[in-house]
Amino acid sequence: MRRVIGTGGSCRAIVAAGVIGLLGLTGCSSQPDLAEVTGDQRFAEQDYLYVVGPGDTLEIFVWGNEELTTTGIVRPDGKFTTRLVEDLDASGKTSTELARDIEKAYAEYVRSPVVSVIVNGFVGVPEQQVRVIGEASQPLSVPYRRHMTLLDLMISVGGMTEFASGNDAVLVRWNNGAQNSYGLRLDDLIKDGDISANLNLQPGDIVIIPESWF
Repeated sequence: MRRVIGTGGSCRAIVAAGVIGLLGLTGCSSQPDLAEVTGDQRFAEQDYLYVVGPGDTLEIFVWGNEELTTTGIVRPDGKFTTRLVEDLDASGKTSTELARDIEKAYAEYVRSPVVSVIVNGFVGVPEQQVRVIGEASQPLSVPYRRHMTLLDLMISVGGMTEFASGNDAVLVRWNNGAQNSYGLRLDDLIKDGDISANLNLQPGDIVIIPESWF
């Protein structure tokens, strides 16, 4: 028997259905068959550099000037304030790029400053997150990490709900500026242990898990 749509967890199904509708797909068992990610791309490595995002925690270390060493969080507007310089643009930069910017700012106060930036509490920019919506136990945005697989992602979100239609799940991915949709076999992967259903993820991937109608 199909679950009655109400409030709480079932709202995730409504969100998922809405997104699938925007993609031009119908829900659950009635959706057209989608091609899976091809074999040569299934475990292709994604070469990327992590960039700082709002919510990241930064440790700013200034060699020989302990009084300037500080820790803080990148604000929602993407800016960061040190003990001498306010409103530094941090979001979208690598830790090395940000360190060089801080050195330039500190040069007005310190002779030949040497700065290191350490990133903790990774959040990242949206383009470098992987999202899971719909019938995941805990729909989340997860910071992408190199070698991250679909199985890793499902572990991060606690698997699927009992109402999920895992083999009707969809992977939305941008390739060279074009949006592509691929079929996933999450039931086969999680319930049957079929590793052939696993694949490497890429920054910006979205996994949509629809609700089963039965």
